[in-house]
Amino acid sequence: MASINTRNGKLVIDFRYRGQRCREQTQLADIPHNRKRLTLFANKIEAEITLGCFEYQKYFSQSKLCEKFRAMEHRERASSQYHNAPYSPNLAEFADIWLAEKVIEWSKGHYIDVSGVIEKYLLPTFGNQKISSITKQKILQFRSILSQVPGRKGEYLSSSRINHIMTPLRQLLNEAADRYDFNSPWKNIKALKVGRTVIDPFHLDEVEHFLNVVPRDYQTYYITRFLQE
Repeated sequence: MASINTRNGKLVIDFRYRGQRCREQTQLADIPHNRKRLTLFANKIEAEITLGCFEYQKYFSQSKLCEKFRAMEHRERASSQYHNAPYSPNLAEFADIWLAEKVIEWSKGHYIDVSGVIEKYLLPTFGNQKISSITKQKILQFRSILSQVPGRKGEYLSSSRINHIMTPLRQLLNEAADRYDFNSPWKNIKALKVGRTVIDPFHLDEVEHFLNVVPRDYQTYYITRFLQE
């Protein structure tokens, strides 16, 4: 319950908001008329706090507490967007929508590749999760787990393959964030470094053999390519 106090002959309003005790100095002299005015004002504040529509900076724009409450509200809005984005589907549902839209854009081979990655890697981990609830921490944990997955030859997945798997996840999250109005968690997540591919160029006798067997119509093209620096 708000109360009215006095400091240096001026009235002070004292109330609680978001678990914080708030004491705001006014320039009103401590006289009965001003006390009545401030009591009515305090009752209005209490009513707005109860209804959840109180805005601290609206009444106390010069208060040092304004920035603190703005930061609290920003964190709450961000959290709400992650977990309660209106109409946000789970990842499996959105992946179906997204892939259906991409059929007309992609080649058949690319479509099979991306849908295969989603089916094999993304759905088992994120399929049943609301897409707006997938956080940066979950993304990095998933990537860490991928680094322990055996590849085709018994070795662990390479950095290049992991990046390839993470790409559809990034695209899904960014597209869903745009459509369902939440903040994409994919921020400052850099691709894993991939070592340079070692190039073993043809020897001169191999080039000569290649040019002897390639169709004549293509010889000029390949000679030009081989001689380029």
